[in-house]
Amino acid sequence: MAKRKAKVEPTKAPTKRKRVAKAPAAPKPEPEYFVDKRNMEDLWKAVFPVGTEWDQLDAVYQYKWNFSNLEDAFEESGKLYGKKVYLFGCTEPQMVFPNGERKIVCIPVVVAVVSPFPPSDKIGINSVQREAEEIIPMKQMKMDWVPYIPLEFRDNQVDRLKSHQIFILGCTQRRAALRHLKIDRVKKFEYCLPYFYNPEQEDELDQSTVVDIFFPSEPAPVVCDFDWEFDETEEFTDEKIKEEVLPADQKEAFQDFIREKVREAKRANREAREARKKALQEMGEETKEAFKNMRFYKFYPVKTSDSPDVSEVKTTSRKNRNHLLIGITARRMKSSEEALKHHGKDHWMIEACSKSIFTGWNIFVVQEDLRCQEEIVRQQQ
Repeated sequence: MAKRKAKVEPTKAPTKRKRVAKAPAAPKPEPEYFVDKRNMEDLWKAVFPVGTEWDQLDAVYQYKWNFSNLEDAFEESGKLYGKKVYLFGCTEPQMVFPNGERKIVCIPVVVAVVSPFPPSDKIGINSVQREAEEIIPMKQMKMDWVPYIPLEFRDNQVDRLKSHQIFILGCTQRRAALRHLKIDRVKKFEYCLPYFYNPEQEDELDQSTVVDIFFPSEPAPVVCDFDWEFDETEEFTDEKIKEEVLPADQKEAFQDFIREKVREAKRANREAREARKKALQEMGEETKEAFKNMRFYKFYPVKTSDSPDVSEVKTTSRKNRNHLLIGITARRMKSSEEALKHHGKDHWMIEACSKSIFTGWNIFVVQEDLRCQEEIVRQQQ
């Protein structure tokens, strides 16, 4: 048999590969920059705003308030540098104009107390509706002074921080648990005020002769102040009847009510004098000196683009519970004279303030031109 020839396939000429253009390199992502947190940036938020309504707390934190002035006070050459300081917060509802809009805003305020020991372990509870101020231990309202640790030290062991100098008033009451409390208990938190008592200066002060009157009547209760030093019961009652505040048929009951309130107030004054005398007898010289050197500083937030401008907000002497720096009193001020203090080249206007909760202190609100910070000082006798 003849051999079959193998079929030879023709070879194809090699084809040139088309060059594919390289895809452009993806742009390198720009580095992200994070603004370093200031060492004490969260200090003002850590301080519990005493006396603020629970449903207003969220409104307080809706703005990025800046308290760099408070932080600077702890730096070298600052007013609080190297000192043991106790801080508490509060809020002041004020009319401001964020973004040109007229609005009432709860402005946070921080008060710093320079003291070698806790300035108080008591809370005062006061409101227009309550017949008398109630003074109770802070812990009954779940409040206490707790250490504040700046950011740079938060990774350190607790035992290394025994020498910390900053304490804040904290509250462990959880908002979620409020619904389980009675309304009166919830309202107590809204009427809380830090109570500061200085027995060292009590002798230099005139005890108040004013009593708050909340007389139940129809169609509306009679709410007023009665000063037993200047007001005469009969004349005072006739004036209320003339003003149609008090029905004429309740004249005698109203007078009896006033007399009872005056007796209670005089008894309270007498007991306070006795308590002061006992406290002074038991007080050491070191403690007395500490009371003399105790200072109060009040800080407002500084002006920024992220928060309303509060530099023009003026704390005025008005009869309500937001008076002074923490809503101290609902009483009429016994004295409302103004004084002028010279501080170097600057002129500081001082408003005389009530002595109600700050028993034993003459407190003055010093208004600086910038209004970023206020200093609370005692009157030097």
